[in-house]
Amino acid sequence: MTTFADAPVLTGLTVIREPGKPAVVATPGHHDIDAAAAWLTAHRAEIQAELHRSGAVLLRGLPVADAAAFATARDALIEQRAGYKEKATPRTDFGEGVFSSTDLPAAQPIRLHNENSYTLDFPGVLLFGCVTAPEEGGATTVGDMREALRLLPADLRERFEEAGWLLVRNYSELAGLPWYKTFATDDKAAAEAYCDENTIGYEWLDDDSLVTRQRRSAIVTHPVTGDRVWFNHFAFWNSRTLDPDVREVLVDTYGEDGLPFNTYLGDGTRLTDAEVDTVNEVYDRVTRRETWQQGDLMLVDNLLCAHGRESFTGDRKILVAMGEPVALADCSPATQPSTTVFGK
Repeated sequence: MTTFADAPVLTGLTVIREPGKPAVVATPGHHDIDAAAAWLTAHRAEIQAELHRSGAVLLRGLPVADAAAFATARDALIEQRAGYKEKATPRTDFGEGVFSSTDLPAAQPIRLHNENSYTLDFPGVLLFGCVTAPEEGGATTVGDMREALRLLPADLRERFEEAGWLLVRNYSELAGLPWYKTFATDDKAAAEAYCDENTIGYEWLDDDSLVTRQRRSAIVTHPVTGDRVWFNHFAFWNSRTLDPDVREVLVDTYGEDGLPFNTYLGDGTRLTDAEVDTVNEVYDRVTRRETWQQGDLMLVDNLLCAHGRESFTGDRKILVAMGEPVALADCSPATQPSTTVFGK
């Protein structure tokens, strides 16, 4: 096994590369967060270069013990903050652009996905920080989306390149999030204006619940590296990916068309179970993990790399901040946004 002592020194950083794990950078082990932030600032360009190479970089040996220290480290690594738009999961807001990574139950794993892939602008970089490491499991998994695109069967890749993917959301108090939490307003007109400005089709139902539809490109190009990547939530929110027992309850309760989330090919076609399984198998093949240690930070390039979470036991406190916003229009999307389906 490679150790810090014999790891190669590249571009001024000590980088460990092991199969099945993200790149790990050994920091000097500062005991003071201000000194650590100064080191991160001095090496930001080298860390960025490694991020563009690897897609995700775990920084080990930092004194990050709380949200304030995490924010200090964030400001050393990220120049511009990015917001969390069109909310889909519950998070705790610690202020200053720092959130919990997710507040979903510990037993529920989270599959790989690219943050806010369904919005017209999204974070280019995510920063995760471990304040409390879980007893077991709980790794923030990552996967290279350049590799995922290469591994997809050619016929599926070509279909997604031509048509994109379609997201349908049903907002409810009982499953998923209600519309006023997703759009951060209880004003229906303000929610409609946001949808109009962001190429989202919407329909109010009789009980004041809302359904939205938005077609997005499944394949984009990184605006800095020029890499083409698989960038979407298609498999993540497809009904096939749900736990079978959960899917049965939701379908029985809401019907296939009333699920909180569901996805289709951009022309409205429902993919077969086998085709959705194929996409999920690609995610499984590219998944990398490293066990969290208290104080760890992990930078993730949100276009080059998807992220997820293992289930876990014990206390776990992982913070996240988002930054370096990127516009979809700057990523040469293979298909253009639409409010409904391909060609409309």
